[in-house]
Parts: sequence; structure tokens; C-alpha cells
Amino acid sequence: MSLRQQRGNSNPAATLAALVSKRSRFQDELRNIENQVYELETSYLQDIGQFGNAFKGFEGFLSSGKNTSNFKRPRKLQPEDRIFSLSSVTSPAVCTKLLSDDYLPWNVGSFSNDV
Repeated sequence: MSLRQQRGNSNPAATLAALVSKRSRFQDELRNIENQVYELETSYLQDIGQFGNAFKGFEGFLSSGKNTSNFKRPRKLQPEDRIFSLSSVTSPAVCTKLLSDDYLPWNVGSFSNDV
């Protein structure tokens, strides 16, 4: 049974419109999930950053008992610390890193819409 028979003999224009709409919904959902990952990753890196983390180790945790004045000091996050965000080419971290590296082989405005 062909794909056309499975869907019924519907209007190709209507099928295309439905697929474009579904694609748009998936792009929005992907963007929302990537933003959530970015924000959770930021929170994790800021909250536990002065002690260490699962990726770089917890050496800072052992020495933290001596000096408690740095506990709430904000730390500048490095783009390379964002392992999860950098794993997706459309995440906010990748777009930020590309902008900071002055490496833009494409138009960023159209990039986010071409997923």
C-alpha cells in the first residue's frame, strides 16, 4: 500500500500545508526544549561551579571548607563548559558561540528557521 493510499486521496496542497504546520510546531517545541536545557545547564554551572562539576571534577569541594566568602561569587561561564547545550547545532549556546567566534558561514536569522 502506497503512502498516498494510506492517507487517502487528499489534496496535495492540503497535505503540504498540514506538513508545514507540523514542522513549525516541531521547530517551536525543539526551540523550547533547547532553551530549557540551556537555562538548566546555566543554573547547574552557576550553583555548583565554585566547588567543581561532574565534567571537570570536584577538587574545589575539598578546599571550600576553608574559605566560605566565595560561595555566592558569580562566575563567568565559559562556552566550552556547556556540554549539553553545545550538543545541538540549533541551541542558544551554539548560536552565541558562533557569534563570539566571528564564524558565521550562514545568516543566523535564517538558520533558526531552517531546522
